Amino acid sequence: MANPTHTLEGQCLCGLIKYEVSKIEERMGHCHCSMCRKFHGAAFATLGEAKAENFRWVTGENYLKSFVAPNGTTRKFCEQCGSSLIFVAANDTGESVEFSLGTLDTDTLVKPDAHIYTSFGASWYEIRDDLPKYASGRDSEVTDTKPSD
Repeated sequence: MANPTHTLEGQCLCGLIKYEVSKIEERMGHCHCSMCRKFHGAAFATLGEAKAENFRWVTGENYLKSFVAPNGTTRKFCEQCGSSLIFVAANDTGESVEFSLGTLDTDTLVKPDAHIYTSFGASWYEIRDDLPKYASGRDSEVTDTKPSD
């Protein structure tokens, strides 16, 4: 459940781009694909989802730059500081916005519910929670739900 009593706020590292989210959808995941790892400079990217009507740019939308990957996905980032802000699927309909949870300034009650693209995960990181692990996207087979020993 998202925080229904207040709007969540987020921004890039330098503060040039700011956004608000009035409700985060329950589906939130850790993506381990190599592109998300490289884009975020971490073992995985944690992405939240909001319906388009529940997400708005407050300032700096014109400072967003885009990188379109060979698979048709788009990643949007701040042109000044490089903060990873938005992921757009190749088949995006515009009905929702996937954004980097690490850019939120406001705490949320919604927690990640899955690990996706785990077959592409970093060799130096071991998933140690009990969230479902999908080898590819959420429509793929669940590979494991138990933490490693």
